[in-house]
Amino acid sequence: MSSLGNIIKKELRELMTPTTFIPIILIAIMFGSLGNVIGSIEEEMEEKPVIGYIDADNSNLSFIATSILNNFADVKFNSSDINEKDIGIQELKKKEGIALMIIPSYFSEKILSSQPSEIEIYWIMKGGGILDSISSSVVEELLYIINTNISYELISTNASVNATIALTPTYRNDTTFFKGRELIGVSPNDVTGVLSSQSTFIPIVMMMVIIMAGSTVISSMALEKENKTLETLLTLPVKRVSIVAGKIIASALIGLVLAVIYMIGFSYYMTSFEVSGQINMAQLGLVLGPSDLLLLGFSVFVTLIAALSLCMLLGTMAKNFKSAQTLTFPITLFALIPMFMTMFKDFDTLPIALKAFLFGIPFSHPMMAPRALIFDDYILVISGIIYVFIFAVIMILIVVWVFKTDRLLTGSTNKKLKTLFKRR
Repeated sequence: MSSLGNIIKKELRELMTPTTFIPIILIAIMFGSLGNVIGSIEEEMEEKPVIGYIDADNSNLSFIATSILNNFADVKFNSSDINEKDIGIQELKKKEGIALMIIPSYFSEKILSSQPSEIEIYWIMKGGGILDSISSSVVEELLYIINTNISYELISTNASVNATIALTPTYRNDTTFFKGRELIGVSPNDVTGVLSSQSTFIPIVMMMVIIMAGSTVISSMALEKENKTLETLLTLPVKRVSIVAGKIIASALIGLVLAVIYMIGFSYYMTSFEVSGQINMAQLGLVLGPSDLLLLGFSVFVTLIAALSLCMLLGTMAKNFKSAQTLTFPITLFALIPMFMTMFKDFDTLPIALKAFLFGIPFSHPMMAPRALIFDDYILVISGIIYVFIFAVIMILIVVWVFKTDRLLTGSTNKKLKTLFKRR
């Protein structure tokens, strides 16, 4: 019985390490954060959207539309003068509004003469993330309700109404204002759909490359320790800086090859879902120039160096190949968090605390860069590159210091041990 107890104590001592508990704690924090995000989405969907409208028709049919808007939306601007369109847009921008709807003076006249009439909508789009389109989706639902109620009115008051008009009495004419650009004939859902393709593509590629290249570096360090090849390497007359630089550069080159392979494969995967006639980025004028691609490539390379430097530092903490597997989890987590955040939310629409948190994760910058470059936000991209470069330099200096102290072999910086090691 005592031998069993001793074995249990031994196993507990080996298992009760920071590398065992830290991943679980981080998972709990991540799930807690996701729960808060989901809760905030539900609250946002229940809130009334902030809108404005101009009713230049003042008819029974336009009254049906404005009554629905007054009941189900928070109306911050209303008028009957169509010339106040610009005033209404500026007013809604100040009050965090989503859309200005204009019902033209010929609205009921066209519908009653068996012609569908337009409703002009000027969208004020704040962010390009998937979750940023929730409020505009709520407004689109109101437009569907308006269309349905006008159909009921036509059918109940006019038995001879044209069936096509009875089903679709109105159509939309969209214009979207987004980050200083006026996109005519485009709705927020169109913009989100286009941006989501690149905001899904780049983060997934970066996440996979960081995880694979990072786990390779950590496992390599652990195997070298376990097989005693690292000890032999450190006894050679080679500068420790050269050892660290060689490992990082070799891993970075492999990582870049992996990135190219993933980008080619994933691009074919994404194009298989493109539908003919669908709006694309070129049609919206949302394209990356040669200088933008150069900045994006530099951001990817610097981030890869930073990730590998951090992985090498984690690899020095691994006692063997088994313990190295748990050390890859922090890298995986800090690659997943920015991936999900950049996919679902625009950096500009995040709270200040989350902006600071996302900016502080070095892996997030190449994920945010494409969208920022499309809208000429060079300050965010360049400042991100500078930050990641400084982070990479600090990580490399720490790794070099660890190599010089021989802590990764002896587990101590004791001078006697160092002297003994040097003599060998």
